[in-house]
Amino acid sequence: MLNRYVLTPYFLDSPLSGLEPLARPEWTINKPILTANEKQHRLIQLYHPLRKMVAKAIQQQERPVSIAGDCCASLGVLAGLQLANLSPTLIWFDAHGDFNTWETTPSGFLGGMPLAMLVGQGDQTIVSGVGLTTLPESQVILTDARDLDAAERLSLEESDVHHINPATDLLDLPLPQGSLYVHFDTDIINPKEAAAMNYPAEGGPSVADLKRIFRRIALTGRLNALSVSSWNPELDKDGCTQKVVLELIDDLLSQ
Repeated sequence: MLNRYVLTPYFLDSPLSGLEPLARPEWTINKPILTANEKQHRLIQLYHPLRKMVAKAIQQQERPVSIAGDCCASLGVLAGLQLANLSPTLIWFDAHGDFNTWETTPSGFLGGMPLAMLVGQGDQTIVSGVGLTTLPESQVILTDARDLDAAERLSLEESDVHHINPATDLLDLPLPQGSLYVHFDTDIINPKEAAAMNYPAEGGPSVADLKRIFRRIALTGRLNALSVSSWNPELDKDGCTQKVVLELIDDLLSQ
C-alpha cells in the first residue's frame, strides 16, 4: 500500500522545528498559521487541514501516516478517517493513558486527554471543532499505559476500553475484524532503548517486542492509518531514538 506521510511539526500549538528535517520531498507538511487566541481553538485550526489531508489520502487509496509532536493530533486523524467513511478499531500504544479530563488531571496538561476526548469523555471542544464523531469505548485497545494518574486509572477501569498490559499480550489477542488505526506514542518504548522522550516512564516493551507486535498488525493487511506522537528531537543528540522509531514505523507499514 502506498503511504502518504503528513508531518505536523508542532507540540500542541507550539512549533516544533526539530521535526521538520524528517520530511522528504513527497511528504505533505501541515503548518497553517494559527490565529485563534485560545489553545484549543488554535488546535482546531491545526487539525482541520490534517483532517482533510487524511481523508484525501484514503480517497486516493493511500494510507495516511501522520507524524506530530503530541497525541492530540490523533483527533484530526480520526476525523479524517471518518470523513472518508472509515470507522476503525483504534489500537493506542502509549506509556500513558491519555485518559484524563479536566476533573481528573493533576497537571492540567491537555496532551494527557486526547483518548478520553476520542471516546466522548471530558472536554469536547476540539472533537466538535474538527467534526469528529466519538468512538465507542469498546472500539479502542489501549497498550500498555503503565503510567496512570490515580483518578485516570479509575476512569479507565470503569470504561469499556480494552486495556492491554503487558504489550506482548497483543501477540496472542485475536485482533478485531475490519479497518485498523494505530496510534503510536513513541514513549511506550522502554526508555533504556529510546531515551529522548518528554515524559519517560520506567519499564515498558523492548524494541524487539514492539517489532514483533507491529509485524503481527501489519500482516493483517488491514492497517488503514497510523499516527505517531514523536520523540523530542532536541533530546536526541546522537539520533539513536529517531533511528529506533523509524525502524518500528517501517515494521508497522511493511504490508
